[in-house]
Amino acid sequence: MSVWRQKEADAGRVASLKALGHADIVARVLALRGQDAQSVDEFLKPSLKNLASPEDLPGVKEAVEQILANLDGVVVFGDYDCDGVSATAIMLSVLNAIRPGCAEAFIPERLTEGYGMSDQAVARMLKEHPGVKLVVTVDNGIGALKYVRQLKARGVKVVITDHHLAGEDVAELQAEADALVNPKVAAPESLRDLCGAGVAFMLAKALTDRARRDGLYAGPAIGGPLLVMAGLATVTDIMPLTGQNRILVAEALKRFRTLAPTGLKELHRRAARTTPLTLDCKDFGFLIGPRINAAGRMGSGTAALKLLLERDREAAATIAYEVQCLNDRRKTVEAQMLAEASGQIVAGAPAQIIDLPGGHQGVAGIVASKVMEMRPDGPVAVIAGGHGSCRAPEGFNVHDLLAEAGDTLTSFGGHAQAGGFAVKAGRMDDFRRLFAEAAGAQAARLTAAGRSPETVWYDAEIEGKELTLELAAALNELEPFGEGNEEPVFRLRNVYLSNVRPVGREGRHLALEFKDVNIPRAMWWNRGGRLEELRAHSSQTVDVLFRMEISEYGQRHLELRVVELAINSSL
Repeated sequence: MSVWRQKEADAGRVASLKALGHADIVARVLALRGQDAQSVDEFLKPSLKNLASPEDLPGVKEAVEQILANLDGVVVFGDYDCDGVSATAIMLSVLNAIRPGCAEAFIPERLTEGYGMSDQAVARMLKEHPGVKLVVTVDNGIGALKYVRQLKARGVKVVITDHHLAGEDVAELQAEADALVNPKVAAPESLRDLCGAGVAFMLAKALTDRARRDGLYAGPAIGGPLLVMAGLATVTDIMPLTGQNRILVAEALKRFRTLAPTGLKELHRRAARTTPLTLDCKDFGFLIGPRINAAGRMGSGTAALKLLLERDREAAATIAYEVQCLNDRRKTVEAQMLAEASGQIVAGAPAQIIDLPGGHQGVAGIVASKVMEMRPDGPVAVIAGGHGSCRAPEGFNVHDLLAEAGDTLTSFGGHAQAGGFAVKAGRMDDFRRLFAEAAGAQAARLTAAGRSPETVWYDAEIEGKELTLELAAALNELEPFGEGNEEPVFRLRNVYLSNVRPVGREGRHLALEFKDVNIPRAMWWNRGGRLEELRAHSSQTVDVLFRMEISEYGQRHLELRVVELAINSSL
């Protein structure tokens, strides 16, 4: 069972924020996010005026020089996920605005070529673009030293833009590439967490600024749609929503209705089915982003790229429908794989390593995330046909885990909490052993440091009478919420359930009502299986961890979204 712990807030920060007029709970939540009287105004009002200069990002100046000097036969070498597709669209848009027709896109096929540069992908790129003179990578390339050398030997210049963790050969890559822009290699702290599309956006801004100064471009401003794509990718790629990322996402949400590419508007219209007055991160992270990802997972990222670049509304609506169909297919495959994966979960294991030989490689990452939600105490690796995806709770480092098992892999890469890999033929058992040993070692270090992956943290305790629309509205001022600025979680103690009923298909979810708490209902998603348990213990009080949400359906009201619930006899 998980352990619930309240986060410790700095008393001085809380006091300084209360002195500005923030309510106790709001002040505490702000303090927990590192804010004080000096920083809170900028935090609550993220603005493009505080966006860093692109040239603060090392390598941008050199990349601009190389690109503007070689605006002929350019191939933007992208990726098939939302971040990679968005980055590709950003770079392609800016280059073809400066010199129409100078650049084309190349996106690897996930199932046959894999992520980034590979033998198959580079061979196809050269076959389809025999006149290529400059390759600009986006959201990939930091591990492509071999292919950079091959391209350079053919007389092709290479500019690398990426945001993934660098390997040991990064110094050689810097020497071989014509320019390298990667905030994980070198950047101020405020820019370290840009996603691939965020890096592309910074470079695009530098390119247009320089092109205008040099008289190479005198057309209309094009930054609005690019900003929206960068913000979308930042949320979808689960980047920390702090600092520069917070500005990008906040401004992208604010400007979506007026500046988003036509295809994104059509996709959102189809996904949302309604037209909300304002957008928030859930629109990016749960509606638009997964559908863009589905195109690359189930088919080709090219369909998603066409959607982002299409300006005609009717044509965009057709492509949006195609992308939606791919997402529907993804959901079906995901459900089948998750059912099979559930049977392979081993209680108490340091890591869940699930092999689905007949599974779809493109859906392995989603299944890994779902399994981790079911068993949140350790990393999860899901392998489909030799290719795998890994997810891990906070505190673990997926890249390091895969590195420990590196001898059993043909390739691997990723971030601290997510990664991808391919297992060598005949080495599955070795991979299982090494990965599990590495996970156990990381878990031991967490325990020795007084941390536990089973800990569920909450921001503050709250009483039922404090649950008001006014408080929820004040907390919404902390938007955008996401990685690094999570929605606040609160604890309500010793309350009685007055009603529990199943909702949704096959009763997958629960709608809860509490005695003496003036809230119409609370929703506990995907916990229908606890219905009978809760009804059987209706005479006992429960403690609830939850988030607040203002619902616009019917009369505007406050709803709770349950994170965890415990019957007090079992606490």
